[in-house]
Order: sequence, then C-alpha cells, then structure tokens
Amino acid sequence: MSRVCELTGKGPMSGNKVSHANNKSRRRFLPNLNEVTMISDVLGQPFKFRVAAAALRSVDHRGGLDAYLAKAKDEELSAAALKVKKDIAKAQASA
Repeated sequence: MSRVCELTGKGPMSGNKVSHANNKSRRRFLPNLNEVTMISDVLGQPFKFRVAAAALRSVDHRGGLDAYLAKAKDEELSAAALKVKKDIAKAQASA
C-alpha cells in the first residue's frame, strides 16, 4: 500500500533531520493516514478509505463525504474515490 491520502493526494515529503549540533541528514515526513469508513448520504452506503487526519477535518468542515467529493479535484482523488464521486453525481442527477 502506498502512503498517499485517497482524498487529498497528500504523500510523503522529504526534509532534514537536524541534531542539536546542527548536523543535517535526510529524512521522510509521512502523512498521518487512518483507515476510515465513511457513509454517503445520497447512496446510503459505507466506503472504506485511507485518509489523512487533515482530510477528515476537511470532510467534516464541508458537510460530509458527498459535499467534499463534489468540490474535490479529480486529479487529487484515488481511483476508488473517483468512482464513488461519479456514482454520487449519477444518483443526484437521477433524483
């Protein structure tokens, strides 16, 4: 499994580990990923995603999974999240 958020596309970053003596060596900053089950209001169905903690707060702020996916850019979403977004749009169009 790759260490990439399925909703935001946030992945590992690199930087320097700096010691007290100011010695620098390379390190990786990994995103805080959590396995989360979210329920779509329109579809009434649960979906499992690996999501960063910051993305969870964004989903709550925008008013749920459906509202978040409606505003999200397709380039940032994983294949599974993109499929859910299209299913939600199709269900909203038919309703």
